[in-house]
Amino acid sequence: MTRWLDLSVPVVTGMPVYPGDPEVTVSPALRAPADGVNVLALHLGSQSGTHVDAPYHIDDAWPRLDELSLSRFTGRAVVADVRGLAPRSPITPELLAPALEAAASVQHPVLLLATGWSAHWGTDAYADHPWLTPAAAEAVVAAGVRTVAVDALSVDPSGPDADPALPAHRVLCGAGGVIAENLTHLDRLVGVDDAEVFLFPLRLPGADGAPVRAVARLGGE
Repeated sequence: MTRWLDLSVPVVTGMPVYPGDPEVTVSPALRAPADGVNVLALHLGSQSGTHVDAPYHIDDAWPRLDELSLSRFTGRAVVADVRGLAPRSPITPELLAPALEAAASVQHPVLLLATGWSAHWGTDAYADHPWLTPAAAEAVVAAGVRTVAVDALSVDPSGPDADPALPAHRVLCGAGGVIAENLTHLDRLVGVDDAEVFLFPLRLPGADGAPVRAVARLGGE
């Protein structure tokens, strides 16, 4: 039997955003009793909540969101279980080796970095997440993976350790890949070998990225 798992955080007023990004507000614009319909007014950034980064997010010369194949946003899940790391720990090539070996036999794999850090969503500790080393990002690219998703604020360090050069982003996006961030419930996919992931973004022409409704389909067709 097919089961669906929501991997997205709710979009609500005051939700966490990356430092410097637009704050999120969701408010009624029209109300059915007075206007005949209910309509929400949304104010948010392209990197709000569960979202994907296009290569253009890092470099003006790289592909924009609408220039990418839709195949970049879906595929068989390959989970790298890196839970249990200490705050601000690096995710090294050695930690990814089993997952990247599995990805080699999968067409259009989506590498899910299950750090467990979604448990800290909405707290100060969320910025202390593990992060992908440049060498690990290079190993991901060398393995043929072009879609990476993480249950944390970024694949690069955040907070006081943040590197404005975003080296892991630069490696992955420079290879034409996409990065999905702020996923949740990835722990439920650890040990699951029949999950397909969908990360389809809003259709925003020329965009650096967009919010997504990230979901996984487990079993069945």
